Amino acid sequence: MFITFEGGEGSGKTTIIENLYQNLLKKGYQVLKTREPGGSRISEEIRNIILNVNNLEMDYRTEALLYAASRRQHLVEVIVPALKAGKVVLCDRYLDSSLAYQGVARGLGIKEVYQINQYATEGILPNLTFYIDLKPEIGLSRIKHSERIPDRLDLEKGNFHDTVREGYLQIAKMFPERIKVIDGNRPVEVIEQEIMAVIVETI
Repeated sequence: MFITFEGGEGSGKTTIIENLYQNLLKKGYQVLKTREPGGSRISEEIRNIILNVNNLEMDYRTEALLYAASRRQHLVEVIVPALKAGKVVLCDRYLDSSLAYQGVARGLGIKEVYQINQYATEGILPNLTFYIDLKPEIGLSRIKHSERIPDRLDLEKGNFHDTVREGYLQIAKMFPERIKVIDGNRPVEVIEQEIMAVIVETI
């Protein structure tokens, strides 16, 4: 079972994934927790290039291609072997991030970015995706008041993050059977319970 989690900056998905991971382990499941961009040595190196605040001149297509390259390495080195071993894979971001951020917010086009990633992933999609929907101003405020060091995408202007959210909601309508939209304005515990119920039912 390949399960991905999507959301804007500061949506709380990383904390939620960690708690779900621990709960699934307690229930006896074999689980792998990973993230994108990153998840393997080469992919993490690409991540450092993408998110480095000194790389503000990065071309949008370069950005999209770097995400796809990182995703490819992560997929073949980490995700596919885990799935073949019968594990439940919980991944913080995947293809839908590229569609929302580069396809919509960067204006490269959903179809175009999807095609790049079709080549990178050989068509491997998650069984289930949870999009944690939260107004960007709330998420960015959380980051501002946390210990997290802002990355290159955190520094984008507010309207960029608004467009990312619009992109995610558009993509969710394109893949309604796979993507579940979760109200991120509620307490973390409530969100986790809702997601856990869907996961256990699906597995």
